[in-house]
Amino acid sequence: MQLCYAPGTISIAVAIALEEAGLTYEPVKIDMANKEQTKPAYHRINPKGRVPALVVGDDILTETGALLDYIADLAPEAALRPKDALQQARMREVMYYLASTMHVNHAHKMRGSRWANQQSSFDDMTAKVPETMAASAAYISENGLKGPFVLGDKISLADCYLFVVCNWLEGDGVSLADFPKIQDFMTAMEQRASVQAVRAKSML
Repeated sequence: MQLCYAPGTISIAVAIALEEAGLTYEPVKIDMANKEQTKPAYHRINPKGRVPALVVGDDILTETGALLDYIADLAPEAALRPKDALQQARMREVMYYLASTMHVNHAHKMRGSRWANQQSSFDDMTAKVPETMAASAAYISENGLKGPFVLGDKISLADCYLFVVCNWLEGDGVSLADFPKIQDFMTAMEQRASVQAVRAKSML
């Protein structure tokens, strides 16, 4: 498998899950600073021009949540997806919130052209980011973490996702010190071999 990624983006959630699952993969860095994601060569891999993309033989998969579920299917022994249906839904509740709300809040800082055309609109969206990201952090702190991790004491796919999103908080003007539960979660994740492996590959 080849994982098309860009450092610090949500694609790193997939890398962490692959490491947690003990699966072999080749990281393929997409140079977003030089707009490699907009070029025809990458559009043949992912016509959306985004990361992640996972090349599996002759197939290509995209969208973070889908890739995480695929990894859980490939390595059930890693137990990254709980067997209990209610716990599965709880895990996905957090993942879908991250995808639909918190990631979008973050994207307003530098991707305003997805939603508007005027520089004044971009400026307004950027100015709003610390407020909306802080609100999302508060929601996650109060409702998303049932223990050290999303589901309590055991890591799941949601934690791979949440760790990357929470890595954006400080850069978005939100102090982790204001959210000790998230701060503890981040510390716990940093201690995992999966995160250390991804950092060693300069992906984060």
